[in-house]
Amino acid sequence: MSRSGWSDARVLAHAAATPLPPDTVPLAEALGGTLAAPLVAAVPVPGFDTAAMDGYAVAGGGPWRVVRRVLAGHGDPGQLGPGEAAEVATGAPVPRRTGSVLPAEQAERDGDLVTGRAEPGRHIRRLGEDVPAGAELLPAGAAITPIVLGLAASAGHDQLAVRQRPRVVALLTGDELVHRGRPGRGQVRDAIGPLLPGLVAGFGAELAFRLPVPDQPEAELAAALDATEAEVVLVCGATAAGPADRLHAVLAALGGRLVVDGVTCRPGHPQALAVLPDGRYVVGVPGNPLAALVAVHTLVGPLLAGLTGRPLPELPCAPLAGAVPVSPVDTRLVPVRWAGDATHPTGRDGPGSLWGAALADALAVVPPHWAGGPVSLLLLPARG
Repeated sequence: MSRSGWSDARVLAHAAATPLPPDTVPLAEALGGTLAAPLVAAVPVPGFDTAAMDGYAVAGGGPWRVVRRVLAGHGDPGQLGPGEAAEVATGAPVPRRTGSVLPAEQAERDGDLVTGRAEPGRHIRRLGEDVPAGAELLPAGAAITPIVLGLAASAGHDQLAVRQRPRVVALLTGDELVHRGRPGRGQVRDAIGPLLPGLVAGFGAELAFRLPVPDQPEAELAAALDATEAEVVLVCGATAAGPADRLHAVLAALGGRLVVDGVTCRPGHPQALAVLPDGRYVVGVPGNPLAALVAVHTLVGPLLAGLTGRPLPELPCAPLAGAVPVSPVDTRLVPVRWAGDATHPTGRDGPGSLWGAALADALAVVPPHWAGGPVSLLLLPARG
């Protein structure tokens, strides 16, 4: 099986996934999930004709006699006759037959009489003006953000149909890895384990746990992978062709079907995606941290999008300034930072280091034979 092109690998990973079933959950539990059905307005917004300004709801021509005061949330605002007015607060319902709202700063009041220039129809938000009842607000597959929760609440929802969140388990291979403290001679501090939870959550999934797996005995990886019940298993390290890289042999022994076997990109080319006979997905993630970050965005993100019913994200484009080494074969993934109208490489982008990525806003996707011009961008979590 030959390596996949970088763009093809994203498409293959997304297409390999079967969306998980839906659940109905309270709004408070839906954040970060994915809509399993379109979000439809259960009520109109606003739900009544409402004042858009503090002032006076008026009917007919002025001057007007103020006959009542209407505040938000205080029952029936009544009805106005010609030449009558009601003092209103922003957000309060206007009385029936109101022709417009005269803003307080444009009104002159003398006792019960108010005068001013009222423009017909102005400063009233009509029933359903912002959101008609029954309108489709968002499609199925939309990510549920804090703003989406606010929109759903305003449209009358207490619950949402949400795709079940994929569970992800990370198997961190390598006898050289240490997971706390300072590494000793010949040891390496694990950087991928701490990287994964936030990235996985950003894709609408949940990292259930991280499990260190030693290189010896060789059966450890097969046993750990076979025992894992999550929908997605990330095997970090063990993906290349070195003496300790045994993922391919384990997949073959378990009857896994390779969907992607290597990607023509740098860093991160020894990544893989397989489907086990029981339907679980296994993603081979390189052991170098920046290469792992590339693999997560190349295969894991699109796979989780497919499992949650999200579309494959379209990538924004921007000009890339500065010198970037270009390959005749491989796509290069380069940490870049926005500056003005263009992106600029951060440098410090060796496959074993996250320094450049920590300074970056995105990974620039530099295709083979790139000769300048805009490039696609994989946006990274905000640096704050």
